[in-house]
Amino acid sequence: MVAMIKRVATIVLILSLALAAFAQKPKVAKERTVSGVVSDAAGTPLPGAVVQLENVKTLQVRSFIAKDKGDYIFQNLSMDVDWRLKAQFSGKESVTRTVSTFDSHTELTINFRIK
Repeated sequence: MVAMIKRVATIVLILSLALAAFAQKPKVAKERTVSGVVSDAAGTPLPGAVVQLENVKTLQVRSFIAKDKGDYIFQNLSMDVDWRLKAQFSGKESVTRTVSTFDSHTELTINFRIK
């Protein structure tokens, strides 16, 4: 009788641990980073170009002035918002790009060419 109780207790313990292991939710990223380089039609980096990032939900716009190598970065962006990006330099604009909530990448590289 004691042996049977030990077996039942062991089985219950094993099943409890297995259920606990399966019940854990995988960690889902809540933020992303978007970075890249702004260049001209020939591929030359454009330091001083302005990259604009727009939150499609709130229409709030952030700007980043490209560094010496034409690079820019936006960090801590919510994964549950669509974002629109474009670059401007000397009165010219790039094509607008969109980062969708359906894109699960936490780090994206979006390069812009201004022609």
